[in-house]
Amino acid sequence: MSDAVLAGDAVTARALVRDTPASEADDLLQELAGLAAEGSTLATELLVEQLDTSGLVRRFVRSALLDPSAVDDVCQDTLISVAGSIRSFRGGARVSTWVHSIVRRRVVDHLRRQRATAPLPPEEEGPAQRMSSMLATRATVRAALTSLPDLYREPVTLRDVEGLTYAEVADRLDRNLGTVKAQIARGRAMVAGALDPAEWSSR
Repeated sequence: MSDAVLAGDAVTARALVRDTPASEADDLLQELAGLAAEGSTLATELLVEQLDTSGLVRRFVRSALLDPSAVDDVCQDTLISVAGSIRSFRGGARVSTWVHSIVRRRVVDHLRRQRATAPLPPEEEGPAQRMSSMLATRATVRAALTSLPDLYREPVTLRDVEGLTYAEVADRLDRNLGTVKAQIARGRAMVAGALDPAEWSSR
């Protein structure tokens, strides 16, 4: 895996991820997180995809929230936070433990926002709201967006730059609504992972 990721060979790396037995899933997450923490954009992309497709983040969020309608939003916030803070991962804990701590913080943020009676100031917005706002206004973030694979760039651009609803994006791209939501969440997370940490934290 390391050789393919370090060589930037996305096709081989994705095949290796796909062919990893379930019994080795934790080791795969550890390896991807370690490579991503060292600055590999491909490893960050694969880590976010694996956390999303494996259902790990969704299971953690579902266990913490009573409101099933909020699960998608908190999952998206979590994936964005993972990608945005991956360089702080030191490998001292399992990736699942590290991700679970991020989920807990995102759930607390969600519940706090739900109790707010007035609009929150920008510094208290959730990661997905901040990323959506940043995508619409910042040139550096737009540059990161252009580096995404088409699979993610198109739906994120339609949603966050052009302002279409999820349903409109699904119709425009002739994709399933659930697929579009997942691709937007992953795309936003990949953009967050590609940003300089100072750019991410300045919002």
